[in-house]
Amino acid sequence: MELMSTGWHAFSAFLVLITGLSLSLLLPRYFKLTRKFGVLLYAWHTLWCMVYLWYVLNDGGDALMYYRASFLGGVSFLNVGTHSVIALTSIFTGYFGLSLIGVFLVFNIFGYVGLLAFSGALNAVTANKRHRLRLLALLILLLPSVSFWSSAIGKDAISFMATGLALWAAINLRKRACLMAFAVLAMFFVRPHMAGIMIISLSVAFALHAKVPVISRILLGTISVGVGLSLVPFALQYTGVGEATDLDALMSYVERRQGHNLQGGSSVNISSMSLPMQLFTYMFRPLIFEARSIFQLAAAIDNIILMYLFLIGGLSIWKGRKSPVQDTRIFLWLYAFAAWAVLAMTTANLGIAMRQKWMFAPMLVYLLISVMGSQRQVALDQKKCSKLQDSRKVPKVFSLVDPEFKQ
Repeated sequence: MELMSTGWHAFSAFLVLITGLSLSLLLPRYFKLTRKFGVLLYAWHTLWCMVYLWYVLNDGGDALMYYRASFLGGVSFLNVGTHSVIALTSIFTGYFGLSLIGVFLVFNIFGYVGLLAFSGALNAVTANKRHRLRLLALLILLLPSVSFWSSAIGKDAISFMATGLALWAAINLRKRACLMAFAVLAMFFVRPHMAGIMIISLSVAFALHAKVPVISRILLGTISVGVGLSLVPFALQYTGVGEATDLDALMSYVERRQGHNLQGGSSVNISSMSLPMQLFTYMFRPLIFEARSIFQLAAAIDNIILMYLFLIGGLSIWKGRKSPVQDTRIFLWLYAFAAWAVLAMTTANLGIAMRQKWMFAPMLVYLLISVMGSQRQVALDQKKCSKLQDSRKVPKVFSLVDPEFKQ
């Protein structure tokens, strides 16, 4: 398949690239980051977009399917998931005449926004921590698997954007409620079952929040539950459960999913695994000795870094260290573990797991890093976290702060 066949294809791709670059100069301020860091992050994400493009041109992939299907017509935004992604792609190919590389760069912007929001969240939680923890946060941001899967045409770019924005909104939900609503809608656009988990987690978090007045809890909880219940039919139909919602039907669906996609080289049989083993397999495999290709090797190295984070963060929680993130940690924990458990029990393909885990992993990374460090640092975080979130200045992080932003 040709990357571009006309002069407009080349020019329009350049315009999309410039649009992304312009956003990398404008958006970082909102996420309390420097322009320099925003541009570098955009360059890094775009690099992996080109790697992904080269990969699908040589080995094929869902991105080509979305692009080719966009020329066929007959798709609608009313059908969420694959159909809605095709409908969105058809706007860029049909109305704007973008080439394959042009549409790739559009979805690259979606993924970049998610990465920028994820970076802003880690920025806020590591501002008072030691340099080595800030470096660990930067290392996780630059993991190839984070930018690779979120840079191509498909659901992953949009779902990662929704996850990043939801995390950023959760840090200061009172002022970013509209952003949270947008994040839920964006997630519903591609993966309605994950949007349902988000809304249910928000509902429970509101109900358990001690600082929210009882009347507000009842009102917001009722609205959230109502919206969540309205999403259930879409989510069940999308995931293949259908209209049957009894326990037997759900268990039958889980068993079918555990045997789904077992024919691939990266598939594993999870039907006989315990839940803890399923959780470990979903998050941390392939292991280094299981790698059979350069991409699996890169994923295995990423998983080693994630295992280190989970080990150190888990030990910090075991020692009783508390997170400075008090107001919204219930939502973050609920969403992360619910999504992790559901996906781990229903995904038998490691290739799918490698990209879909970033629909909830940013929340876990944020929460684990928040409890790491000395008790003195954690106490300092608890005192300054709220001030930092409301500050208009960009906090010092990642050693990429311009002098005008130093506090």
